[in-house]
Amino acid sequence: MTTKRLPNEMTITRVYDAPVKLVWDAWTDPKQAAKWWGPRGFTITTHSKNLKPGGVWHYTMHAPDGVDWPNKAKYFEVEKHSKLVYDHGGNDEQAPLFKVTVLFSESKGKTTMEMTMAFSTAEVKKETEKMIVKAGGNSTWDRLAEYLERENSKKEIFVINRTFMTSVENMYEMWTNPEHFSKWLAPTGFNMTFIRSDIRPGGSTFYYMDGAGPKMYGRANYLEMKKPNRIKYTQEFCDEKENLTRHPMAPTWPATMMTTVDLVAESSNETRVTVTWEVTSNYTKEEMDTFIAAKGGMTQGWTGSFDKLEGYLER
Repeated sequence: MTTKRLPNEMTITRVYDAPVKLVWDAWTDPKQAAKWWGPRGFTITTHSKNLKPGGVWHYTMHAPDGVDWPNKAKYFEVEKHSKLVYDHGGNDEQAPLFKVTVLFSESKGKTTMEMTMAFSTAEVKKETEKMIVKAGGNSTWDRLAEYLERENSKKEIFVINRTFMTSVENMYEMWTNPEHFSKWLAPTGFNMTFIRSDIRPGGSTFYYMDGAGPKMYGRANYLEMKKPNRIKYTQEFCDEKENLTRHPMAPTWPATMMTTVDLVAESSNETRVTVTWEVTSNYTKEEMDTFIAAKGGMTQGWTGSFDKLEGYLER
């Protein structure tokens, strides 16, 4: 979706694989919001909530470092399953940071959420944007995707999004051309080298990563490629002879992971990348518990790779 933005506005668009009622309830029911609201690692306590124009949601965000952040959001518009308008970042001691308009719409069982944050000036917007990035605020909407999937299908997934300043066609090239792919995908401190690269539906790759830790071999099997919007492949750790092994530093990590990459043009020169990870094949409860517990580390790892991709695109 292409959205025209004013200089003092920031817009986030997400499409969730869930009906609008489920998304609306996740937003407006304090018990459900407590399971996803805020960056990874944060929790919230709701003290009171009056969901109507003039009503207030009074809650406290608890950061992983033990700092509490009191919030009082005042609602200006409430249109069930359709629209919320409220202020954000204020409390008894400080004025709100910005005003939020959230639009919800459903099509073919999926819900589009379009959120616009309006700031007093373009300068305040830029400073707040930096603060949101530093705090990992955008992971809130990834956590919502994971929560909705869990409620809708009982399946555990990991989701991460990032918008990049490049066309969707060029971003597809970044994910499918080994010359580009190897320059940014490896975690921070690692280099990636392809031993074999056949990136096409039915094709596979064999590679290794080395640098900041033990040398790790891996392979990927490509299942689906829809240029320029979707790539789907499985990943497995293996040895130098391409025999299946386990993660060298996490023996209970699941043997096979499914990666789905969705690319959406937000403008002619902006592309939103959504990466979804899920456990596939047979797995034990211990492996699934390892996957769930590692979501913070996965966010850190993908953030490092995305930072490298951002720098690579700039160069």
